[in-house]
Amino acid sequence: MEKSGIFGYGFSTTLPGATSTTTSAPGFCLGPPEAAPSPFFAFTGLQSKLECAWRDVQWTEEQKKNLMKTVSSYKPSCKDVLHARVLLLGPVRSGKSSFISSVQSLFNGRVTNRAMVGSSLNTSFTKKLQSFAIRAQKGEDSTRLVLCDSMGLGDGDMTGLTLHDILSVIKGHVPEGHKFSPDQPVGTETPGYVKKPSVGDKIHCVAFVVDASKITSYNKGFSSTFKLLREHISELGVHQVALLTHIDQICQETAKDISLVYKSLRVQEAMNKAGALLGMSTSYIVPVKNYSSELDLDVNADVLLLSAVDHILQYVDLFFQDYLPQQTVPMLR
Repeated sequence: MEKSGIFGYGFSTTLPGATSTTTSAPGFCLGPPEAAPSPFFAFTGLQSKLECAWRDVQWTEEQKKNLMKTVSSYKPSCKDVLHARVLLLGPVRSGKSSFISSVQSLFNGRVTNRAMVGSSLNTSFTKKLQSFAIRAQKGEDSTRLVLCDSMGLGDGDMTGLTLHDILSVIKGHVPEGHKFSPDQPVGTETPGYVKKPSVGDKIHCVAFVVDASKITSYNKGFSSTFKLLREHISELGVHQVALLTHIDQICQETAKDISLVYKSLRVQEAMNKAGALLGMSTSYIVPVKNYSSELDLDVNADVLLLSAVDHILQYVDLFFQDYLPQQTVPMLR
């Protein structure tokens, strides 16, 4: 495997029956400075509100409690796995760390920033692999959910994760706290390298995180990168979903009242563009409102966050459903 491109390594993209060719994967790059954003991602300017919501959500305190109970009581269906491990992947400043802190906040009962959130405009604040177990309130059992934060997908060959390192994390080879460096790929010589990861060491679902307020400025080359990355993750048998963050920054009505999110044409349009960017159906994508400047929790924001977590856990379950038959079905003789 040759080192090349911003991804760090060349690899085969041959499909069954096709002529074998080896290419250098495009990097996690927003394109050269002179490249204009694709007109495909331009908003139409619609700001009106739909009469009927395009997704049905109960915006009540009772629904929040029900969702919290669902998440808290979740247990991986594989007896060998203690925690469901979810990796968040997205561009720099897309809201990965904020999502982790927001989910932890609602379980804590107050706004906290357990996953450190940076303010750098061009580089990732998170430089290493960090796993955050979502803890319940005092006196209650902790959840079985672990959200894994990592370096952002940057805008240059020295600022973001390489494909090689991402796949190493998903396979369970990368030790907790490993500091990523594009010019030092993860390998057997990496301190703490896990040579034979168990199913519990692996990532059980990947959640892509994209910023709704930047959908119109992502270069279309970024779309190719996401789709190529998704293909390689799928080959590992790992399901993928997506979170659309900063929805309050693209719709004033939603900013005032989060419960209007599924009546917003602007959010709906951003969802469609996120689906095109990622190469996935919008049924896999959920909008969220992370806590940023707030000091107090909001029940509607919590319901939206918890709905996203519940959505993620459904795809974690699919991973274990695919894994268990391999362990329980006897070999045919």
